[in-house]
Amino acid sequence: MTDWISRWESNRIGWHTDKVNSQLIEYLDELKLSSQEVIFVPLCGKSLDMNYLIQKNFKVIGVEMSELAIQQFFEENNLSYTISKEEEFEVYAGDRIKIYCGDFFDLQSNHLNHVKAVYDRASLIALDDELRQKYVKHLNDIINVDVRILLLTLNYPQHQRSGPPFAVRKLEVNQLFKGSFDCQELYCIDDIENEPMFQNLGVDFVEKAVYLLQKVRM
Repeated sequence: MTDWISRWESNRIGWHTDKVNSQLIEYLDELKLSSQEVIFVPLCGKSLDMNYLIQKNFKVIGVEMSELAIQQFFEENNLSYTISKEEEFEVYAGDRIKIYCGDFFDLQSNHLNHVKAVYDRASLIALDDELRQKYVKHLNDIINVDVRILLLTLNYPQHQRSGPPFAVRKLEVNQLFKGSFDCQELYCIDDIENEPMFQNLGVDFVEKAVYLLQKVRM
């Protein structure tokens, strides 16, 4: 995962967009959150989605390896912040947002005690198949029962393009979260017409899906 730091330093951040994700806007209410409740955004980068969640009167906890990405998030959104040390992490904290600078796999349940939901737009699909299994297991270990997850994925013919983002099929989502989570597919569409990069590479289709998951009591 340290490759992400070099990507930020060389500005190879094609996954970052300059607008709020439309699927977050459409499906945020599915998380059934009350005002001021806490949403966890793993591998958050400098996503504008976090600022949208703050403006919607939620609190945000993020984790990101790149110090540069975190600094850019606060500076580009004109948000003041402080920096403190917490175990393995440098913690950047502003009004209703805290971002842990460090490795997602170093997070423990005490860091996410108050989290009521998880928003994963580009975390699962950023990881290869081996890391995806490790990611889901660790996420399950550190979030509380009943926490809901809004998960956005991409699926395309993986042999036609090397990731990231990686292709994640519905079958894999079900297998990864089976047993520990209830899983509901909210949305699925072939959106290749809005993906010129994939078109230029000759990719046959780009399937975009949204899932709502909820951690269940075992």
